[in-house]
Amino acid sequence: MALKHREVDMLGGSLPRNLLRFVLPLMLAGMLQQAFNTADVIVVGKFVGDNALAAVSSNGALIGLLVNVFVCLSIGLNADIANAVGRGDHRRMEQSLHTGLLLGLLGGIFLAAFGWLVAPTLLRWTGAPDSVFDSAVLYLRVYLLGAPAGLVYNFGAAALRGTGDTQRPLRFLTIAGVVNVILNLFFVIVLHWGVAGVAAATSISQLISAGLVLRCLSHESGPLHFDPRRLRIVPASLGRICAVGIPAACQGVVVSLSNTIIQSSVNSLGEVFMAASGAASNIENFVWIAMNTFHQAAITFVSAARGAGQTRRTDKIVGWNLLLVTLFGLSLGALSTLFGPWLLSLFTDTPAAISQGHVRLMIVCLPYFLYGMTDVLTGALRGFGKSIAPMLVTILGMCGLRFVWCTAIFPLHRTGPMLMVCYPITWVIALTALVVCFLLVRHRVYKREGLL
Repeated sequence: MALKHREVDMLGGSLPRNLLRFVLPLMLAGMLQQAFNTADVIVVGKFVGDNALAAVSSNGALIGLLVNVFVCLSIGLNADIANAVGRGDHRRMEQSLHTGLLLGLLGGIFLAAFGWLVAPTLLRWTGAPDSVFDSAVLYLRVYLLGAPAGLVYNFGAAALRGTGDTQRPLRFLTIAGVVNVILNLFFVIVLHWGVAGVAAATSISQLISAGLVLRCLSHESGPLHFDPRRLRIVPASLGRICAVGIPAACQGVVVSLSNTIIQSSVNSLGEVFMAASGAASNIENFVWIAMNTFHQAAITFVSAARGAGQTRRTDKIVGWNLLLVTLFGLSLGALSTLFGPWLLSLFTDTPAAISQGHVRLMIVCLPYFLYGMTDVLTGALRGFGKSIAPMLVTILGMCGLRFVWCTAIFPLHRTGPMLMVCYPITWVIALTALVVCFLLVRHRVYKREGLL
């Protein structure tokens, strides 16, 4: 398949240049999406109040828990299409595309129905205070109505990433995000819909992004041409997607679950810390997005190299990804901490919330590059087709320890800093385990292919 100008050469050329060509549009797209999501929180905090801000913030970890199951499945689609690109297998690309899109649609419909029915139970489970409970339930229900469109976009964008195209998803998110901000202001300031207005604006913007990615794929002339009549579950494609996607989904669920447990501990510290933590986590999400782009680059480039029989190239792919993720992580972490008070003031005018939020940024943002390194190694292992190993490392070495921290250590000294320090501690432990795991898998793969 001949490369188009928007597609990155994953099999040749300057590796650092091609990695940056892949990563930077993806990073900008993610940050724009987060900026538009952050606008939701800013509008709520400024025009409705800290109570509404706490209601929206209390949903963050729970939404991640629900949505990440299917978003992580799209990782399997990304890896499968990248591998097919390396093999030059057009039929496999076409079958995986339509299988993935249908999987995303069905998953989104399930989430919308499930969320509407059990939202109150889920929020009681996370310990949402009575003062924000009704608003939190309303926000979650309306937000999840946009899940079908959101997941269709994620699977469509994953297919494009698998071919090295990260430019068009950037354009789609930019358009949808601008609409999101405009609708936010209109629904909240003009119509006074409060948290429901913010959630409705997000759902509508997701519908727009899904429409744009489907329109793009329907105009493709190659193997990624979308035809609604071809939507079907192809067992072989589903199997390959699930082989990578299900362990990734399980890992994502457990990570989100651990964050939900931490959110329950955050909720126990009162509304001010809830608002502070919610504002700080929105800033941290920008750093996480940057780190995660290198995870996606590792999956895509390693999968393509393996498909093309260029297994030795994976050493350089992993090495450059680790170097770049460290540089980006240190830079963004330092900037987030340096400008933390000003950034936090965009979300809340409460001095105590700004002060507590800044402490969280210092503890979590500065060492965020450690998480980025774990993400790169996880992506490389998935590119090797080994998705269970990083899942087990993350579940045991990161999430399990967070549960122990929240239930056994945090209660001994119930403060925000004591709670937040569990993040960098668990990152160091997980990173150590993943380095060992990657070296073992690399040795076995190289030995099997006669490269040692």
